[in-house]
Amino acid sequence: MAGISFRNVTKRYGKTVAVKNASFDIQSGEFFCFFGPPLSGKSTILKLILGLETPDEGEVLIGGKPVNHVAPASRNVAMVFQNLALFPHMTAAQNIRFPLVERKVPEATIKARVDEVAAKLHIAHLLHKPPAQLSGGERQRVAIARALVRDPVAYLMDDPISALDARLREETRVELKRIQRELGQTLIYVTHDQEEAMSVADRMAIMEDGEIRQIGTPVEIYDRPASRYVAQLLGAPMMNLMAVDASGLEAGEGTIILPGQAMPQDVAGVGIRPEDLKVEPWAESHPGRPATVYEVEPLGGYTVVTLDTGGQKLRALMRGQPDVRIESAVALSCNPERIHFFGAAGEALRP
Repeated sequence: MAGISFRNVTKRYGKTVAVKNASFDIQSGEFFCFFGPPLSGKSTILKLILGLETPDEGEVLIGGKPVNHVAPASRNVAMVFQNLALFPHMTAAQNIRFPLVERKVPEATIKARVDEVAAKLHIAHLLHKPPAQLSGGERQRVAIARALVRDPVAYLMDDPISALDARLREETRVELKRIQRELGQTLIYVTHDQEEAMSVADRMAIMEDGEIRQIGTPVEIYDRPASRYVAQLLGAPMMNLMAVDASGLEAGEGTIILPGQAMPQDVAGVGIRPEDLKVEPWAESHPGRPATVYEVEPLGGYTVVTLDTGGQKLRALMRGQPDVRIESAVALSCNPERIHFFGAAGEALRP
């Protein structure tokens, strides 16, 4: 296994800058995730690591050694492509064993490795079937098995479980995390699913338009986002954003009282995550103005409450099934320590 680093890497396609001045260090044995919307540069970074693309500027290092001019076959990196790239004329077993056959690994070792990864991914009963006879989820697991069967310096996975249904996706990501921990190998994972990214990654990089906006553990980024963009990208429902004036935190016809001394200078807006917005029945003793319950979405263990504040809609995440009625007046509050402040350019500000 090996660490992977970028040093001021830029990749262009004509006038389009797919990756812009990217620098990062992925530690050996780390589960690292690139997360962002489509066309943010995530897959291009994987191609640069694999050697399918060459940077226009900067340097790619694997195990501390520059590999800009090293052929993909010589980098010893395993890849699971988003389109899977399985051989249609081979069975699942033949697809999985193919990388080892090409390296002339002894047959006994090949069989043992194939049986091991097939058991881990619950596909042992499918090994005799060609890809055409497999479901999308089964083909996805065969592609993952083909990568795991090798002993590369790192595994690269480009949205590898997107074709699975929700329940199987949840099971597979747990298995991937467990397998990576057991193998102790470097795994670099690309996804546009925030739940996936936060649940599997040791650390993650947030991407936007080819640039890395923040790197950290999922909890660090969620609790202390570097910008309004990062703050809104993570979290479901999305973070509430509001304007600030001298008297407090305004939300249209509803008011959230906030001590003025808690605000940093030059604050242009604030954000409150739905789980941090407290909703209580309105009473005349409450300061400010009430908000109105616009919609209630019970989701079992928690309930999403949409609040109409006249100027905008806010969303609160409440535990269980609270007794909140549509069109009722409510008071809004929030612990000042849980409020996020942003400057005019969207940068995070600290009190």
